[in-house]
Amino acid sequence: MYKTLVQFIKDRYRTDERIPLHAPLFVGHEREYLLETIDSTFVSSVGPFVDKFEQDMAAYTKSPSAVVTVNGTSALHMALMLAGVTTDDYVITQALTFVATGNAIHYCKAEPLFIDVDRTHLGLSPLAVDAWLEEYAYLDDAGQCHYKKDNRIIRACVPMHTFGHPVDMDSLIYVCKRWRLTIIEDAAESLGSIYKGSHTGTLGQLGILSFNGNKIITTGGGGMILCNTELGKRAKHLTTTAKLPHPYEFYHDEVGFNYRMPNLNAALGCAQLEQLERFVESKRKLAQGYERLFEHSSLKFIIEPQHCRSNYWLNGVICADRSERDELLQVTNDVGIMTRPIWQLLNRLPMFKDAPHGSLANTEWLADRVVNLPSSVISGELYA
Repeated sequence: MYKTLVQFIKDRYRTDERIPLHAPLFVGHEREYLLETIDSTFVSSVGPFVDKFEQDMAAYTKSPSAVVTVNGTSALHMALMLAGVTTDDYVITQALTFVATGNAIHYCKAEPLFIDVDRTHLGLSPLAVDAWLEEYAYLDDAGQCHYKKDNRIIRACVPMHTFGHPVDMDSLIYVCKRWRLTIIEDAAESLGSIYKGSHTGTLGQLGILSFNGNKIITTGGGGMILCNTELGKRAKHLTTTAKLPHPYEFYHDEVGFNYRMPNLNAALGCAQLEQLERFVESKRKLAQGYERLFEHSSLKFIIEPQHCRSNYWLNGVICADRSERDELLQVTNDVGIMTRPIWQLLNRLPMFKDAPHGSLANTEWLADRVVNLPSSVISGELYA
């Protein structure tokens, strides 16, 4: 099987160089827009491409408001603040995620509360969230959710659409509504992914995107907050150092953040967004090839959930056990094909090891078995 997989990947990417996990692709107006920005001298956080990128993304996702930031972590930090997350709050999330999810919660002086994921979509399990809350949480007379053990507030819930596969949002929304929890979707990996007709990141009260260099489209570094119009105005104010508009005076009415995306990055983002649907199509075609390849294998290819369109940001397989996982990682990396296991689970990292959690049986099972495969957009297929 490994030999067949290696040949499949080499045939698709047609290179003798090391094949990365996910590389950016610049085949549109990127150079043109960047040179236009440089010639204008508006290269920082004021410039037409910043506004255009927000407007274009709001139109694409059908979000009432879209506010750019310097990276996905800052977008999540701001979204948590907008949701009212503050000192000593708990935020329900998954341990199977990139470290930025936990870090952003910590920036608010809150603490993550890790709940198990679903083996199908690899995202936060609504059933596990509901079961944990039923046993360990209560609502006070004002309808505020608390942890029984220490009476601290459980303020919000952050599901992550793992590898671009949408979480079961209908069920999670039902659970969080019953327990009065604000949903902030970590859609950093799922731009272009659709859940029952709605773009990921637009189903909760807030959502965030990432445009890091390894995402489906990139601004080099960047993020975005998706939310309603009122929260969007608040987000834009706070991310531009809370400066009040004035022709020449610098007056800031509260502590703000220098989180606004520069015009240079936004120019790149505008050019990339123009190609997003073609990128998604290419990645879905690659995923179909992987799915056929593993049809009769001990390796189980991870497919999109029902009633969803996944962007297949990172393709993945579930191995029979940890031994098979390690063998697959060794064989592929030895021949110049980058593959990797899931991130180290957050509850195993030193800064989050004491955070409360429920049973993480599925989380740990997946961590021992999942391998990500090369998933870059294949340029030769875009205009075929």
